[in-house]
Amino acid sequence: MSEIKPRVSALYRYPVKGFSGEKLKSVVLSPEQTFPADRKFAVENGPSGFDPAAPKWLSKSKFLCLMRNAKLAALRTQYNDRSGNFTASMNGMTLVEASLHTEAGRAAIEYALQEFMGGEARGPLKVLEAPGHSFSDVAAKVVHIINLGTIAELAEAAHKPLHPVRFRANLYLEDLKPWSEFDLTGKKIRAGGVTLKVTKRVERCAAVDVDPDTAQRDTELPQTIWRKTGDTDCGIYASVIEGGAINEGDRIEILD
Repeated sequence: MSEIKPRVSALYRYPVKGFSGEKLKSVVLSPEQTFPADRKFAVENGPSGFDPAAPKWLSKSKFLCLMRNAKLAALRTQYNDRSGNFTASMNGMTLVEASLHTEAGRAAIEYALQEFMGGEARGPLKVLEAPGHSFSDVAAKVVHIINLGTIAELAEAAHKPLHPVRFRANLYLEDLKPWSEFDLTGKKIRAGGVTLKVTKRVERCAAVDVDPDTAQRDTELPQTIWRKTGDTDCGIYASVIEGGAINEGDRIEILD
């Protein structure tokens, strides 16, 4: 019997850094790029020094982020690429609906978020964007991959169910042995019509302790990972070598 190949269980993007993700059925990737519109926007939490005319990578601490702002998980957000329309709701009630593509729309979004964040706002909140820039946790433009087998083992160690979305990955893989994703570092893999090279492990922070359903910090997962492996890594980053389409359900081929 041939070995079962890992499978793409789910695809996600996160248009605004720190806010909820959007589940995709398929995605078309380009070489050396992120998922389209992934972390395209961020919300500056007080002056950050970010210059849209000369964009450079900045630490997540400069922006609203789950590492520091767990209450963001209470919001359900949607973004329309064509119109720029952004909707944020909580408990079924719309907090704001406006365009991220217009000055007036961004001002409306900033005002609503300022009210929502209250004392967690360190200064004026400002929506940031720069053409071609991604507000990722790392400077390189990469795809974030999580092994659901690893998450299942972590859930056992944490003695509670763990929604995989708390890890905020782009590709969620199944039919892969726990922690074996680390063996792919430096190797090329093929997912659907896309070839990727796995570049490094993902170091976890307190963001993964936030339950995406309750917006509560209910675990100490970096410590749990440390006790199992001796570090706080969980997940891998990969760069797109050859572009193409990936669909939910595609099998993964390890090329090396």
